[in-house]
This record gives sequence, structure tokens and C-alpha cells, in this order.
Amino acid sequence: MMQIGLTHYLTLGAILFALGLFIVSSRRNAIVMLMGAELILNAAALNFVAFNRYVSHGLSGQLVTVFIIVLAAAEAAVALAIVLAIFRNFQTVHVDNVDRLRH
Repeated sequence: MMQIGLTHYLTLGAILFALGLFIVSSRRNAIVMLMGAELILNAAALNFVAFNRYVSHGLSGQLVTVFIIVLAAAEAAVALAIVLAIFRNFQTVHVDNVDRLRH
């Protein structure tokens, strides 16, 4: 029977981070870019919890993960408010089409 170890969690975190980075860099839809940023934050949270479980030195991984979750919630609220304001002014959520600050 195979044990799930730190390497498995770090591999999953790297896959989530790479997928989030690919989404943020390749997509032009602001909402999809926000989802990619959330994947990156979740990858970081997974790595902190995994390191806390297998390497218990220093600051608690759960404490940092709770901070990351609070940060992600605040980021999502502010970013969605900005996306709604952009949609209200430009009738699009594609970041390439938003090229002016005033009408």
C-alpha cells in the first residue's frame, strides 16, 4: 500500500500553481483570470498545510493558510467589484477591450 507523502502534496500544489499561472497569462476574460489567481492562492495554501504536517518548524501552516483564505476572499470581493464597474462602463469583461479610463 502506498503512503501519501509530502512529495505528492507538493506535486499537486505545483500542478495547481502552473495551471493558475497558465490561466492568468493566457486568458483575456477578467473573471477567468480571477479564477486563475484563486488557483495560485490555493496552491500556496496547500503547500503551507503540507509543510506544516510533514515539517513542523516555525509558524503554523494552518495559521498561514487561514490568512491566505482571508486574503483570497478580500481579493475576490474587490476584484469582482472592479470587474462589475468595468462591465458597467465598457459592456465587456475582456481586458484587451478596456483601453481608456474616461469616456
